[in-house]
Amino acid sequence: MPQIRHEPVAPTRTQRLAHGAAIDAHRHDDHQIVHAGRGVLTVTTGAGTWIAPGDRAIWVPAGTVHAHRAHGDIALHLVGLPADENPLALDEPTVLAVSPLLRELIAAYTRTPDDGSPERRRLRAVLLDQLRASPQQPLHLPAPTVPLLRALCALLEADPADGRTLAELGREVGASDRTLSRLFRADLGMTFPQWRTQLRLHRALVLLAEDVPVTAVAHRCGWSSASAFIDVFRRVLGHTPGAHRPRTR
Repeated sequence: MPQIRHEPVAPTRTQRLAHGAAIDAHRHDDHQIVHAGRGVLTVTTGAGTWIAPGDRAIWVPAGTVHAHRAHGDIALHLVGLPADENPLALDEPTVLAVSPLLRELIAAYTRTPDDGSPERRRLRAVLLDQLRASPQQPLHLPAPTVPLLRALCALLEADPADGRTLAELGREVGASDRTLSRLFRADLGMTFPQWRTQLRLHRALVLLAEDVPVTAVAHRCGWSSASAFIDVFRRVLGHTPGAHRPRTR
């Protein structure tokens, strides 16, 4: 089992990550806000994966063992906060909406050194005020702990376009759809269709960051048509997939 790095202080900085680059599992004694100024970032813990395109950020509570992975070339903005300061009152990773104003505040705060100046303190105060007002986003793909669900979820992770019903998948893993349906609610806190939609959206965001055309993304992620994909994408994320095409900043 790989050793988990312990970095007491969560850094505040901007760094670049190339497509496919990863930061291995580690933990901080501080809270951390993680934001991809461009590209798509995933944060993975033992409880699952959270995904953040450029208009989202991920709150990582103090002490959480987590790893990062870049999809597309990423401008990674990290904001560290002391463990005794939790402006969001969140004790588990959470995806937050990032308004244009908050985006610029995070970029400015992470690109300038902490000189202890009154201007720096005011910038930090406004940033935290904007964070408190940021809506939480349903972009968490929980990881199964039950062996039956691990087997079933692995099938879909290997091919998100797999359109088999829960009963058909159950025959492959050796369980009834009723049993699996109960396990999804008990272990993952959501229904099978909800989990599969989350999986497909996660994969879609990754593919869009890799500049895969929308129609191809829809097909590879299991939607019957591009329009069906766009409808679900807009309903969950508030805009069309075209907003997540790679861009420079």
